[in-house]
Amino acid sequence: DDKTLNKNISFALESEGYNVLSAFNAQEAYEKSDEADMLILDVMLPDESGITICRKIREKTVVPVIFLTSCDEEQDIISGLDSGGDDYITKPFRLGILLSRIKALFRRCCTESTDLELTALEQKLFEYLTMNKERFVTREQILAHLWDCKGEFVNDNTLSVNISRLREKLKDSDNGQIITK
Repeated sequence: DDKTLNKNISFALESEGYNVLSAFNAQEAYEKSDEADMLILDVMLPDESGITICRKIREKTVVPVIFLTSCDEEQDIISGLDSGGDDYITKPFRLGILLSRIKALFRRCCTESTDLELTALEQKLFEYLTMNKERFVTREQILAHLWDCKGEFVNDNTLSVNISRLREKLKDSDNGQIITK
């Protein structure tokens, strides 16, 4: 419900290549939860507790949930995790830590059931495609995401080769497929 904090977190996530949907009350959260691959919930919302929202969302989906809240009492944390939350971060927090926890949760949720042996680039590609599953992403978006933080460029041909290798590795797994349009 903190619009400034929401805007700052959204900007940081979008800068990392994530698509962000914002909700400022329980009703918006319920409506948008079907489209989400992960939820970041505050506990204290104006119309309903984030813990209640998490419990209701858990009835229909196993989407990862991170609580980001100023409620830092032991019982608050226990309630958040027991309601179905996967992580609980208290304010004030460091943005870099939030981003790392999001990446770790996606890694764990997206790859825990697989025995795929992926190169670092294939893993990064797999994680990005998984974050954007059921969404169309352009080659340009993928290339921009794969551009190394050290400034090492991944070119169009390298992307094609890695998508081909990833498709081959995924064909006999339960992790889905890559569809090109």
